[in-house]
Amino acid sequence: MSDFKERIAGDLLAVRSRSLAYTEAEDDLLVRQHSPLMSPLVWDLAHVGNYEELWVLREAGGLTPLRPEIDDIYDAFKTPRKDRPSLPILGPAEARRYIEGVRGRVLDVLDAVDFDDPAPLRRDGFVFGLVIQHEHQHDETMLATLQLSKEPGLVRDGRLPPARPGGPAEVHVPAGPFLMGTDTQPWAYDNERPAHRVDLPAYWIDRLPVGNGAYAAFIEDGGYHDPRWWTGEGWEWRQRQGVFAPLFWTKDGGDWHRTRFGRTEPVPMDEPVQHVSWYEADAYARWAGKRLPTEAEWEKACGWDAGAGRARKYPWGDHEPTPELANLGHRAARPAPLGAYPAGAGPYGAEQMIGDVWEWTGTWFDGYPGFRSFPYREYSEVFFDRDYRVLRGGSWAADPAAIRTTFRNWDYPIRRQIFTGFRCARDAERA
Repeated sequence: MSDFKERIAGDLLAVRSRSLAYTEAEDDLLVRQHSPLMSPLVWDLAHVGNYEELWVLREAGGLTPLRPEIDDIYDAFKTPRKDRPSLPILGPAEARRYIEGVRGRVLDVLDAVDFDDPAPLRRDGFVFGLVIQHEHQHDETMLATLQLSKEPGLVRDGRLPPARPGGPAEVHVPAGPFLMGTDTQPWAYDNERPAHRVDLPAYWIDRLPVGNGAYAAFIEDGGYHDPRWWTGEGWEWRQRQGVFAPLFWTKDGGDWHRTRFGRTEPVPMDEPVQHVSWYEADAYARWAGKRLPTEAEWEKACGWDAGAGRARKYPWGDHEPTPELANLGHRAARPAPLGAYPAGAGPYGAEQMIGDVWEWTGTWFDGYPGFRSFPYREYSEVFFDRDYRVLRGGSWAADPAAIRTTFRNWDYPIRRQIFTGFRCARDAERA
């Protein structure tokens, strides 16, 4: 097996280890629905195996289906999450046996496949990148489900670098064109393609994500009770839902606390705020006299190297993330303190753009000029309907295999259970 195939085999092993670790719990917890927003954990576990079977074994390998009778059960578009507990889903033991059987055959296909094959699924190992990234995305979804379960002791924590006080509040990005998206990353999704020229005026963008301390100041100033800062839809949502702080925050006396994976603790004021909706992020930005960056502004600040005339894969360059550069891959079950990664700064000086929290942008999710759906419309194209806002950068729960400067995420503007935060921007012409 070639070195590249050995690396893919290692990535497959690593992501499966994550999936099994997050489902190492009592069967009752795995089959229970902890929120109508999420599937039972055991559904996610079997779904990643069914996805592998469909794309690697059947589509790329041409093999006979193993369990065609469960395809509809694990088709994410057939049944909404809230209704999945009513499906005849595989139990925990059967789900583990099923995904193990699929994985053994996947490794056989990997050993035999020709990465120089012109077929798009097989060329450069795309289909393996597809399933590796897909499973990592479901692992992050599992972590969000475990957070909603409020069960303590299920998710490991870890150590992170300390905060680094000081430094400019904003960085300046000069006017000029850049290439947005990619034509060169072999495992990039269809919505990241094609690369295209975007010309932006100059702007300022926050050096760091908005922190809990700054967000608490917005709350204390009455930000949740002043409709001036909210869009009409956002204000209606806030009133209807009775939202008064980020999800999982409560006030005890004069101090804010949060519940994190079943344990209550003081809110650390030097961490990026997370579990806020787009509406909340947008309201804060207005209160601060700024706005959310557009998706193009975010990507240019993150990785455009004007001197070299090209985009970097990551803010710091093209080499893979390390613990000194970004908080990715569940090194700890929380964002790192603000300023913890100066070595991971982008070309204009913005920090922590990769990892820690997904960052809301002001852009609706849509295809780039020249977009072509591949390998199926349901990954991206069916969401191009101005219902979803773009998120960028990845969170502490995202794996490096599924994150890069061009990677695009999206969700409804009301979503808060995901590990979301934001940073602000403003036009350069303003004082």
